Amino acid sequence: MKQTRKESLRRRHARIRRAVSGTPERPRLAVFRSHQHIYVQLIDDTRHHTLAAASTMEPEVRSSLKSGGTCEASAQVGKLIAERSLQLGIKQVVFDRGGNLYHGRVQALAEAAREQGLDF
Repeated sequence: MKQTRKESLRRRHARIRRAVSGTPERPRLAVFRSHQHIYVQLIDDTRHHTLAAASTMEPEVRSSLKSGGTCEASAQVGKLIAERSLQLGIKQVVFDRGGNLYHGRVQALAEAAREQGLDF
């Protein structure tokens, strides 16, 4: 039986989540990618608490972009989440790509966050 793309994504995400967990000192940088937008959160899995979040839906990001579904938009969100995490005193995170392949928009977000000073 052949799997759909969505089923493959769910299986990859479950496999990744078995190994990746966030702590207060090193939270999980969770990425969700839709066709039109990208969302990212810093999550402390021990308390089930979101420490910071950023997305292409925010007015400051949305006003400067033509579309939220581009690598350029993802890079802006990566810079924004890195700035917010550094303000909280968080320099190290665990990267959770959410079952997506490390390519394109997910890669652009990760590289932009690293350039701003996040370590993962």
